[in-house]
Amino acid sequence: MAIEFADLVDEVMRSYPRTIGVFLAFNMRCVGCPIACFHSVEDACREHGVDPRLFMAALRDAAGEGHAPR
Repeated sequence: MAIEFADLVDEVMRSYPRTIGVFLAFNMRCVGCPIACFHSVEDACREHGVDPRLFMAALRDAAGEGHAPR
């Protein structure tokens, strides 16, 4: 199942632990954040000023999905 923009940050990191490094590489300190269980990937990108398409591509690559972002 592909990671989607609507997926919760905490669920992404728990389901695909290799994505934790992606959050850190993009200077998104979501690891251990109490808001991570409420924010979607899209919310996190907006809050941190990160390009959502680049970030999603990196997340999917780390998760081994290799799908183009939607």
